Amino acid sequence: MPNLKELENSMPVAPLKLVALPSAERMARRINDYLVEFRKSIHNDKVKKDPAFHGYIESNYMVDVSTPRFGTGEAKAQFHESIRGKDLFLLVDVCNHSITYQMNGYTNHMSPDDHYQDLKRVIAACNGKAHRINVIMPFLYEGRQHKRNGRESLDCAFALTELQDMGISNFITFDAHDPRVVNSIPLSGFDNFTPPYQFIKALLNFEKDLIVDKEHLLVISPDEGALDRAIYFASVLGVDTGMFYKRRDYSVIENGKNPIVAHEFLGDNIDGKDIIIIDDMISSGGSMIDTAKQLKAMNARRVFICCTFGLFTEGLKLFDTAYEQGYFDKVVTTDLTYLPPELYSRPYFIEADMSKFIASLIDFMNHDASMTNIMATTDKIHGVLDAYNNRRDVELDLE
Repeated sequence: MPNLKELENSMPVAPLKLVALPSAERMARRINDYLVEFRKSIHNDKVKKDPAFHGYIESNYMVDVSTPRFGTGEAKAQFHESIRGKDLFLLVDVCNHSITYQMNGYTNHMSPDDHYQDLKRVIAACNGKAHRINVIMPFLYEGRQHKRNGRESLDCAFALTELQDMGISNFITFDAHDPRVVNSIPLSGFDNFTPPYQFIKALLNFEKDLIVDKEHLLVISPDEGALDRAIYFASVLGVDTGMFYKRRDYSVIENGKNPIVAHEFLGDNIDGKDIIIIDDMISSGGSMIDTAKQLKAMNARRVFICCTFGLFTEGLKLFDTAYEQGYFDKVVTTDLTYLPPELYSRPYFIEADMSKFIASLIDFMNHDASMTNIMATTDKIHGVLDAYNNRRDVELDLE
């Protein structure tokens, strides 16, 4: 955990409690385990003696909360323990479609709208008793409906404004499709984190022969929207970057969007190089597979796909087929959203675990400590690369 001394020399805002909605229980349990481990390692006599630190070291920080539904499909939220004076961190995964409920005898899968409504119910159930309410929503609800073109809704901005009006103090998300949506709540806390450190760490753990330099590796953005991510990642790794331009048919709308006619590549020669494609999400995956296919056709050595959110909205068949045909080599996604269980059996899948990072994030926020140490991923990536290169050099010497 980064800079433990900073936490040892500061006081918590209030007793910490983690509120996991059903959609995020799996991740919340891992976060809770890390929080318990972090706080047991604190070396501060005040923690044991000062009443201000009451409840600081616990064996469990998760709150007993439920969101039951009536037969009509209507719901409520209910806390089964006191939350008075607590610093609450609410964790929700709006993309977890595996959660179901009964309505008039039918089984319904919860949509992002259902999860968002449950989040508001939990906030309402706090009833002004909590000291502070912080929301951690890894996949930003309606994040792709962040701007208005013509006569259409502005869902993301409206949702953030609504949560602000309900009294939340801080909103934490990851790899927002357009971080400028923060302008809708300029006076509230809004933090947007990205996982490049977790990407490269997970990838290097599985691939033992990567050479990270300009002659052997290239970072690619699959479209102009992800270019900032690619440029940052490439700059930290010390390699070049490239981009695909999506040429769309704006005269046609299919499934709510303009279909892609072709992908045009803008960048340096990729012949014989390893490629990292970086983006915020895999939705259906068609566009990502097309990009990987073109890269292989341009004689890329290996293609690694790194995406924050692996949604796989049309299942895994497309990726299974593409992998068999050699269009890509690995897919790295975080565990920030629900991943289908069958994905873990795929030979091409690598999971980037974010639970320790979120636990550190919560711990620092609970102390109102500076987030600089958590957000400074450049030094962490350099450290991982140095360790990887040193290990690789030793292995080469042994050979």
